[in-house]
Amino acid sequence: MKNSQRLDKLLSNFGYGTRSEIRNLMKDGTVKVDGNIVKDASMHVDPLSSTIELRGRILNYREFIYLMMNKPAGVISATTDKKLKTAVDLLPEEFSCFDLFPAGRLDIDTEGMLLLTNDGQLAHNLLSPKKHVSKRYHAIIDGMVTEADAKAFREGVMLDDGYVTMPANLEIIKSGQHSEIELELHEGKFHQVKRMFEAVGKKVIYLKRIRMGGLKLDESLEPGACRELTPEELELLKQRNT
Repeated sequence: MKNSQRLDKLLSNFGYGTRSEIRNLMKDGTVKVDGNIVKDASMHVDPLSSTIELRGRILNYREFIYLMMNKPAGVISATTDKKLKTAVDLLPEEFSCFDLFPAGRLDIDTEGMLLLTNDGQLAHNLLSPKKHVSKRYHAIIDGMVTEADAKAFREGVMLDDGYVTMPANLEIIKSGQHSEIELELHEGKFHQVKRMFEAVGKKVIYLKRIRMGGLKLDESLEPGACRELTPEELELLKQRNT
């Protein structure tokens, strides 16, 4: 079986208990595979082709998972880290069996939209420089952002390593000692937003990604919370990136 997994491991990954607790549970005849009671915890099943029930509840196993997370500051966009908390650490236990990973990165102090998936092809398409998938950010800037800055961003600015950025759309919401802006990019260089503002003599003091391609961050998500994309939201990503 292509996607074969031990039944006790599968049920444990869905949050139904430790593997020893699952084994005890199965002795009571509360687990069924394709309508048949199963008491052998070591049995291998294909969750994509088999119907697995526990106490009458059918496991909702899918090959691919797509989650939108509102990443909080202080969390890194990674699967594992020995010292720092990762986005994967924040996932509900029900998603632990899907080997999810962040599609792209946000700096540790940057908040906002992070897509987590196990669909490598979609992640590749979203991150490919050839695709120029847009990313939109909301930011607070230390310093007065002006129309001259917006013009410079439209023309491309030179970063500290000599790279000249692609044209970017800078919208000034409020200009003052602390300016409020939104910025849309079509590339993703390391620390790009911060480095672009440094190129015009200013500093980013708060940064949040609010959109990726046609997909907007669900503002009802609390920092650290996540949810699966709706079919319509997934189609928004796939339409432009296949």
